[in-house]
Amino acid sequence: MSATIDVLLPCLDEAAALPGVLAALPPGYRAVVVDNGSTDGSPEIAAAHGARVVTEPRRGYGAAVHAGLLAAESELVCVLDADGSFDPGELPRLVAPVLDDRVDLAVGRRRPVSATAWPWHARAGNALVAALLRRRGVPVHDVSPVRAARRTALLRLGVADRAFGYPLELLLRAAAAGWRIVELDLAYAPRAAGTTSKVSGSVRGTLRATRDFAGVLRSDLGAGR
Repeated sequence: MSATIDVLLPCLDEAAALPGVLAALPPGYRAVVVDNGSTDGSPEIAAAHGARVVTEPRRGYGAAVHAGLLAAESELVCVLDADGSFDPGELPRLVAPVLDDRVDLAVGRRRPVSATAWPWHARAGNALVAALLRRRGVPVHDVSPVRAARRTALLRLGVADRAFGYPLELLLRAAAAGWRIVELDLAYAPRAAGTTSKVSGSVRGTLRATRDFAGVLRSDLGAGR
């Protein structure tokens, strides 16, 4: 692969994880860290390790991802959590079917490497939403935070959610647009020590994400998609 691929990393207080994540990016993959209000020095650490840093003051996962898409320079982009739970070395496998034009969207399916990697409450909520998606013809078992697609096409989808509902709305809109979607297994490890999940780290965080998912599903039903 000769073209550079931008890797968008939404970031909120991931200082402890960033050095390892950025060092593990394969050749040809360029980090765009989207800081979403960190107070632990994450932007400075990211810049010191060679990442391009974008600031998004509006809090929310979707807001950070959207800001990264607007800032990206490559046509093919990846989105990856910045917490160290995924191995960046697996990104080429995710990118390959998009690069070869076999699919329009490749998403990761989390495969926990240990019992502590994915708490039961987060896994249960995710499984329920994924089951609802499959009933609507979206071929996924995980509403994953890791994906690869073409930047222009992603922006044209018009995903409006700026919170945790972003990946769910993206999948619904992609399926409605007739996108070819593939799901690939990715190892999912405990996040780096010294960081805290905004979703699976607590029942409260999971409930907040579930609320955002429910809002997206209600909007989708109302729109008749």
